[in-house]
Amino acid sequence: MKTIVFIVSAPSGSGKTTLTDELRKNVPRLIFSVSYTTRAARGSEKNGNEYFFVSREEFERMIGEDQFLEHAEVFGNYYGTARRFLDEAEERGDDLILDIDVQGAAQVRKKLPEAVSIFILPPSREELERRLRRRTITENEERRKLTGESKSAEEIEATIGRRLQAASREIENYRQYDYIVVNEKVEEAIDVFQRVVQAQRLKRSPEPVRAGDEQVAATAEMAERRHMMDKVQTILATFLVGSNNDKKPE
Repeated sequence: MKTIVFIVSAPSGSGKTTLTDELRKNVPRLIFSVSYTTRAARGSEKNGNEYFFVSREEFERMIGEDQFLEHAEVFGNYYGTARRFLDEAEERGDDLILDIDVQGAAQVRKKLPEAVSIFILPPSREELERRLRRRTITENEERRKLTGESKSAEEIEATIGRRLQAASREIENYRQYDYIVVNEKVEEAIDVFQRVVQAQRLKRSPEPVRAGDEQVAATAEMAERRHMMDKVQTILATFLVGSNNDKKPE
């Protein structure tokens, strides 16, 4: 069966890593593409685990050799997905998970229009801010332990604000995705995420329908963008309200 490429995007703090890790544990025959980046490792990050950390010169050499399916520069650092992961998945007959941002997703869809795209959303701006605050404080503590240096309270707030603004912009791209998974209760989100992957495999499988397949397909169908529009609009409204509240009174 031909390799299925799954594009997964989400604003920082939406729980994408947790959902993807659980998917890889529970669903066989999946290869996960680890992105390349020129940014420095943070906290406990290890080379080859969260990212492949390379120099700017090395990254640009790879661009020149057309080694990336997609790449982009974000906040002064390069990020990219190497073609070799797709080659490996096709050789093994496995499917491929690409954990990439909306810029990278757009590039991949142009090259691989048959790819299946999934967008993970937080349930609200308030919940996303809570998660980002917890993550940013944890990163700061890890940095302090490793280097003896830490960000000030003002710097932490600036980081959180920048990530919230980026999230607001990214969420506006939800219409480009085939499926929407709202990560409100993580167990439920994991179940929907896995069923989307399983349903896509069922669509392309020559095997006869088995017990439980119809339920898998039904759950995945309800996560299709056309069925999620009302939910997404409710979430978007919280970001609009939050953005207005952030503005200083004139």
